[in-house]
Order: sequence, then C-alpha cells, then structure tokens
Amino acid sequence: MSQQQFQAEVMDELKQQDTIMTTYAELRKINVNDFTEKKGQLTYLSWTWAVDQLLMQDPQAVWEFPEPKVYNDTMMVFCNVTALGKTMRMQLPVMDNRNNAITNPDARKISDATMRCLAKCIACFGIGLYIFAGDDLPQIDLDVEAILADLGKAKDKAALTVAYKKAMNDCKGTKSAEELVIARAKEIASLFEV
Repeated sequence: MSQQQFQAEVMDELKQQDTIMTTYAELRKINVNDFTEKKGQLTYLSWTWAVDQLLMQDPQAVWEFPEPKVYNDTMMVFCNVTALGKTMRMQLPVMDNRNNAITNPDARKISDATMRCLAKCIACFGIGLYIFAGDDLPQIDLDVEAILADLGKAKDKAALTVAYKKAMNDCKGTKSAEELVIARAKEIASLFEV
C-alpha cells in the first residue's frame, strides 16, 4: 500500500468518524416529547417512532434480542442495536409501571419489556436519551407550580438570582422542571430590563 493510499484511507475513516459524532450531536437534540406516553411514574418513548428515526439516520441499522435471562422468578431482556458504525447493548428487567420487577411475567409483559429495551437502546445513539435520565433514580414528587410561584415573587434582579438558585435546587436534578424554571426566570428577568 502506498503512502497516498494509506493517507486516503485514514482521511476516509476520519470523515466517517466526524459524521458519526455529528449525527449523535444532532440526534440528541431531537425533541421526542410528542412521541412519549406516561404510564404510572414512567415515561415511555414509542419504539415505533424510535425505530423510524433511527432508520432515517441509518437505513442499514439492525437489532437483535438475545435470549432473556431468568433471575429467581423475574426476567431480564436484552437488546443489541448496530447503527452509525457501532453496536450499543442494553438490558431491562420486565417490570411494572412502578419500576418493580414482575414475578413470573407472561408473554405480553416480556414482549412489552423487549420493545421498551429496544427504544432504550436506540436512545443510546441520542434519540430521546434525555427522557431516560433519572430512570434509574427513585421518583421524586415535585410541586413545580409552587417552585415557579416562589420564583415569581422576586421583586428585582438580586432577588431573582437568589430565587433562581433555590428553584434549581428544589428541582433536584429533574430536567423537565429545570427547563420550566429557566424559562420562567428568563421571562421575569426580561421584565426587570424594561
């Protein structure tokens, strides 16, 4: 192989890597909120929509479901997705809408968990990844309206700064609540600039 051929191959590989990183950066910005559904305390991303978005980005994407594993009377399902030049792997217990593993799950529960695992694995490529943030954390009840109301009591920029810091702390890392606080703080700040 000549030095020119080697350099051309290296450049092609670097261009492909740049495309993959750009694609991830683009995919993670997609707003999936219109394609989610709340069941109990969990937010579900429609697996059909996730598959559609992935295939629009990489028509060669493929996935497989390794054999589930039984742990005592519960079950863990698995998914491998190959797209955008790499393979991502994910596992998920067959669980109810309270994040509790189901004992002796039936075929429907296993199928539902398998497709949720597919959506979660696709999220690793960036599509809807943000909705899974906190999935592994205990659910926290937030009174977002009260947090926003307290923020609205600020009478000047200094008070707004203090109220904003408190509001963000009160959100306890819940992204959706933080986004609402940020938007409301911007609205209030614009009133002080007039």
